[in-house]
Amino acid sequence: MATATITTDTYKLFPSPRNQHRVVFEHEVFVSYPYALIDLASFNLKGRCSLFAAHRLSDARNGQLVTFELEADVATFNAKFTPD
Repeated sequence: MATATITTDTYKLFPSPRNQHRVVFEHEVFVSYPYALIDLASFNLKGRCSLFAAHRLSDARNGQLVTFELEADVATFNAKFTPD
């Protein structure tokens, strides 16, 4: 099954097949490590979230975009995330 690409003003996104929600939520964090393994379930976040492989259009940089429903989850993710 082909994965649908989502293009925004800032990113070209490719949803992770492991996402429970394929929604681009309001709060986001760009991770400049395109090959880091990010297991969102292990962060014990309070709200919904989604993960995308991302191509940032402004500088053609590849990485991952994590989007969150709740702003508090951004702080939790930033505190706990360490790249491999």
